[in-house]
Amino acid sequence: MNAWLSLAVAILAEVIGTSALKASEGFSRLWPSVLVVAGYATAFYFLSLTLRRMPVGIAYAVWSGAGTVLIALIGAVAFRQKIDLAGGIGIALIVAGVLVLNLLSRGGAH
Repeated sequence: MNAWLSLAVAILAEVIGTSALKASEGFSRLWPSVLVVAGYATAFYFLSLTLRRMPVGIAYAVWSGAGTVLIALIGAVAFRQKIDLAGGIGIALIVAGVLVLNLLSRGGAH
């Protein structure tokens, strides 16, 4: 499997697990709790596949950055959490940092 594809699966699984973590209400609801465990297990498995072909710094920066941005958006849409100006700027800086790391860094996965 392509490193970027396995990283995308890891990100998606982590976002599902984190979203379910909110819905599990402190692991007091069974099915969201099962989804948390399955999501994180899947995320770490696919992240481990990614690390076979990609530097850990790049993989983790993309994984955590994309996950953070997606969770912030899901929080705003699904859980009606507000993203204020500072939060929006922070999210933009995360995206910019991941782009700089991947497009301009010599230590990237190119």
